[in-house]
Amino acid sequence: TALSVSAGTPGVGKTTLGKELASRAGLVYVNVGDLAKEGELYEGFDEEYECPILDEDRVIDELEDKMNEGGVIIDYHGCDFFPERWFHIVFVLRTENSVLYDRLESRGYKGKKLQDNIQCEIFQTLYEEAMSSYREEIVHQLPSNTPEDLERNLDQIMQWIEQWMKDNN
Repeated sequence: TALSVSAGTPGVGKTTLGKELASRAGLVYVNVGDLAKEGELYEGFDEEYECPILDEDRVIDELEDKMNEGGVIIDYHGCDFFPERWFHIVFVLRTENSVLYDRLESRGYKGKKLQDNIQCEIFQTLYEEAMSSYREEIVHQLPSNTPEDLERNLDQIMQWIEQWMKDNN
């Protein structure tokens, strides 16, 4: 089973955190978006958002063996379709709207896609999704606005991982 999943609106810093965490802790990092792109794990195209639609069942099939081995960090904006047994802890990153707006705009997000992602953050959609998909005590929100936040989050999660390793070996 995996140690963690990082979820959150695009632009909150999941990839930066996930990759750095994996290298510090010696864990396997999996970006679900990249995995889907490589394996073409899609079931159509969303015209409105101009992006492919993820085939969730195929993503789960693709990841099953890796997840059973354990020591995996999963990076994806949503987490409600992953099997609950996969995760020991879930981190949802949160970013202030003005910071997020600038990050997404610099990625080329505009119009409805930009607005909807900001709305998603305002209404804590992904946090609530995580809370309803997993046991509440394993879901943690972390601020992700500044380089200092990133360092603090890394330290905090590393401490958690070390403790988890002690308790489970």
